Amino acid sequence: MSEEILMRTGDAVRRHPWWTARARLTLALLKRYGIRPPNRVLDAGCGWGVTLESLETAGYEAIGLDVSPQILGRLDTPGRRLVEADLTQAWPETSAPETFDAVLALDVIEHLDDDRAAVATLSGLVKAGGLLVVSVPAQPSLFSEFDSVQGHRRRYLPEGLRSAFDASGLSIESIFWWGSWMTPILRRRLGRRDAGPGEDPAEVYLRYLRLPPWPGSLLLSAVYTMEQPLALRGWLPTGTSLFAVARRTV
Repeated sequence: MSEEILMRTGDAVRRHPWWTARARLTLALLKRYGIRPPNRVLDAGCGWGVTLESLETAGYEAIGLDVSPQILGRLDTPGRRLVEADLTQAWPETSAPETFDAVLALDVIEHLDDDRAAVATLSGLVKAGGLLVVSVPAQPSLFSEFDSVQGHRRRYLPEGLRSAFDASGLSIESIFWWGSWMTPILRRRLGRRDAGPGEDPAEVYLRYLRLPPWPGSLLLSAVYTMEQPLALRGWLPTGTSLFAVARRTV
């Protein structure tokens, strides 16, 4: 996603229930797999900082990583550690990377041409016994202008996400769906309206983030809250997102 879209849509993202719900789900997932405060967690592709702030509030030693210097500048606060890095570039051989109890790559690898290389790079940041958590947009049939404007290369099915870990050296412990209730909503929106030839990409993105009138946002949050335990148990049959949890055993 371009830095211009990142900078112009930050306020809308931070008040949108989807990002808040994803952060809550991620915290519950970490605790479910034994990663608890004050463990060290790297939020790779931290973007607007919603998950990063949730990790800090929960008591984790959280580090944010992103390729965008502008977004990192906006997130920079006293005492917060941020790293500018490009996951498509190999770590310098002269600089051994740190390792973390958990590494998060939430809606990151779908932006990259070579998702396997990115997962392999991320796996090198996970300490022995630690986790790599990856989330991606799901169901190729749902690909729309909303994906295109964000720079998504693909949407995933479980087998495609699993194959992204082939060269990682990690053991996949779980792949599960999230956002089952949103699937019919996104299907109805497919092809409803395409961006005009001169429409600003940031405005297209904001159009898709538009919330229903109050108390619509509260209802959305409530539905995500009710769905969360089902997602964590792997009981959802479908969804608009997929999560993968993989562990480094050696």
